[in-house]
Amino acid sequence: MEQVLDIKKYIIEESDKLFCQYGFKSVTMDDIAKHLGMSKKTIYQHFSDKDELVNILIESRLNNQDCVIHESAEKAKDAVHELLLTLATMNESLGNLNPKMFYDLQKYHPKAWLYFKNFKEKSLGSAILANLERGITEGIYRAEINKDILTQLRLDHVELIFNRHDHYTANKYNIAQVMIEITEHFLYGICNQKGLALIATYKEELKNNK
Repeated sequence: MEQVLDIKKYIIEESDKLFCQYGFKSVTMDDIAKHLGMSKKTIYQHFSDKDELVNILIESRLNNQDCVIHESAEKAKDAVHELLLTLATMNESLGNLNPKMFYDLQKYHPKAWLYFKNFKEKSLGSAILANLERGITEGIYRAEINKDILTQLRLDHVELIFNRHDHYTANKYNIAQVMIEITEHFLYGICNQKGLALIATYKEELKNNK
């Protein structure tokens, strides 16, 4: 049983590398089999088709991202630290993604796209709102900010970058670089003077810990 799970995990992880590089549409089951050095028959013993493989892969990615968000919140000294810890993981989670993936996901894999939308609206939305409330309570975010509007703005940032990536990446930047830049801009906008001082402190700490 453990060997079966290992093979399934291996197929998911290696397929993910291909999808990240080329997008979902361009990669066929033949490509995956060739990359893995195994027969398509072996792959079909674990997945009924490419759509099921994509669905499981996306669900796994989102579950991992959910864990990262919660771990950052638990480890963080305060709300600013929490956001900067999350930013530090973005290069790893988003840096190698082909922006085409999100267009392909929406057009060719509706169930997986629904996973992503639900994650964005529920898990991500809750985490953003909780961080804003934490920052206000800790006295490092501006007390007068409208949490509901800014939560929606952050969700719109995600939607915009994934759906209109060509406006930002322009073959010069990856998705992680764009998301980090926009998130830092957002963070500077919501912090008061105390929070701004913390940004400088934590950025220096994270830089030295690399």
